[in-house]
Amino acid sequence: MSDAPIEPQDYIYGVNVVQIEDLRVARGLTRRPACACRHKKLVYDDKERRVWCSDCEAEVEPFDAFLGLVEVFSAGTNRINRRAAELAEAEKFQIRSRAAKVMDEAWRSTKMAPLCPHCNNALLPEDVVGGLASMSKEFVMADRKRKASPKPK
Repeated sequence: MSDAPIEPQDYIYGVNVVQIEDLRVARGLTRRPACACRHKKLVYDDKERRVWCSDCEAEVEPFDAFLGLVEVFSAGTNRINRRAAELAEAEKFQIRSRAAKVMDEAWRSTKMAPLCPHCNNALLPEDVVGGLASMSKEFVMADRKRKASPKPK
């Protein structure tokens, strides 16, 4: 829009004609009334250097078209940033202990299965999917110590 001031025009014949658009601009409003169309389907015409909406076939101001593009790209950027934050949070909860990493590496083998260090039975991933029984570490250490010590005769 032009920044030139609005000049009243005097007509030779009778009544002065006042443009409603000029009154709206004088009050600080826009020349174009608000439209119900959100102008989602914009057509950019390079030859005529204009932007118009293919839904309502109204001409769209370049700033409004630019604002629509910025909103789309901003939403896409926010979606990518949110996905990156979700991935970073998921990476925090990956397996950290060395024993779990060793077991995971052993289970990835296609031809071999890891063996239990005590009973030498094969351990398959299906064996631990439903959960594992647990026992106090103190009890296990005491039991191992008792088995390792020589028995009196």
